Amino acid sequence: MPKMKTRKSAAKRYKVTGSGKVRFKKAGLRHILTKKNTKRKRDLRHTGILDASEVKAVKVLLPYEF
Repeated sequence: MPKMKTRKSAAKRYKVTGSGKVRFKKAGLRHILTKKNTKRKRDLRHTGILDASEVKAVKVLLPYEF
């Protein structure tokens, strides 16, 4: 049976932690930053953890990461 291909677009957007959680970069920190308050911009800098209900969809895209 041939190897499964990894979706490269998903591989660039998601990283799997050692405990199996999926990290992603939060959106909204690229432009139009003047109207966003400092607390919001500071929160957007950190990576987010994907909800458990959505992890199943990412597992299909990244077959060798889990």
